Amino acid sequence: MEIVVCVKQVPDTTEVKIDPVTNTLIREGVPSIVNPFDKFALEMALQLRDKHGGKVTVISMGPPQAAAALRECIAMGADEAVLLSDRAFAGSDTLATSYTLSQAVRKMGNVDLVICGKQAIDGDTAQVGPEMAEHLGIGQLTYISTIEFDGEKLIAHREQDEGYDVIEAKPPLVVTIIKLAMDPRLPTVKGTAKAYRTEVPVWTAADIAIDPKFAGLEGSPTLVKRIFTPERRGKGEIIQGDSKEAVDVLVDKLRQAKIL
Repeated sequence: MEIVVCVKQVPDTTEVKIDPVTNTLIREGVPSIVNPFDKFALEMALQLRDKHGGKVTVISMGPPQAAAALRECIAMGADEAVLLSDRAFAGSDTLATSYTLSQAVRKMGNVDLVICGKQAIDGDTAQVGPEMAEHLGIGQLTYISTIEFDGEKLIAHREQDEGYDVIEAKPPLVVTIIKLAMDPRLPTVKGTAKAYRTEVPVWTAADIAIDPKFAGLEGSPTLVKRIFTPERRGKGEIIQGDSKEAVDVLVDKLRQAKIL
């Protein structure tokens, strides 16, 4: 089974700062991590490979430093990695990003599964996976929590508010993964050594036959009118104790706040 996992390097912070001129996230000076949902996507891919054979390739679109995220994925068990990096990709919205990633998948040839995290924690759009399926002209399964493969088709569970759907579909497919019941595996010593020996190839716009009108700013129809950081609420107060006096204090405070 040939599996491609899309990963994104995201800021490791809850203190998001916005550039008021460009309306984009300020990433300078902020440490980066692999998007957590993408780690669950990688874990799902590795489980399928371990059980059914094949290869797992991780790809990411970003600046040169995104290679660090790909090496972490190799340390976790991925077989290969590719970085898509070119100034032509700058300013991409989700539509342009999904187009660029899908062009890389086309270059790889016969891919059975493209697995993505359900969303990135810096944008939270959950759009890239489904848009890739449209670009590639293949089926999609979204918000998936488990996958089995019987040799011909996938049997997947899609989470719903009141339970889950059981879906059967034949590859090729794009699948988006939610948080799994188990944690993603950790990098191993052997995997880490392999990651730092591995030269991560960089594919440019020319390498994946990008049409400029569909990539970068030119290919991004999304216009950000305004973006802002919500005001932080005041800290909560913990009332210690299990006595009647503690209850009286709580009731008094709720009355003062006009909740009671």
